Amino acid sequence: MPGSRKVMEGKVVSTKMQKTVVVEVERTTRHSLYNKVLRHRKNYLAHDETEECQEGNFVRIEETRPLSHRKRWRVIEIVR
Repeated sequence: MPGSRKVMEGKVVSTKMQKTVVVEVERTTRHSLYNKVLRHRKNYLAHDETEECQEGNFVRIEETRPLSHRKRWRVIEIVR
């Protein structure tokens, strides 16, 4: 669907900033030659307007317009 936004799930690693959380997203890929399963992790800064997220929560984040220098994601919901 054209114009749809990316959605990812990850774990909240840090809540030390105001209205911002650091979300660690883990994805797995398979090595092309050796077929070993590799884990890749990346941290994203996400906007948390209500400041409900706590460290250790699993959240769903959605791509949005640039909110600051590094913040381009926002928290949609707390999964668990």
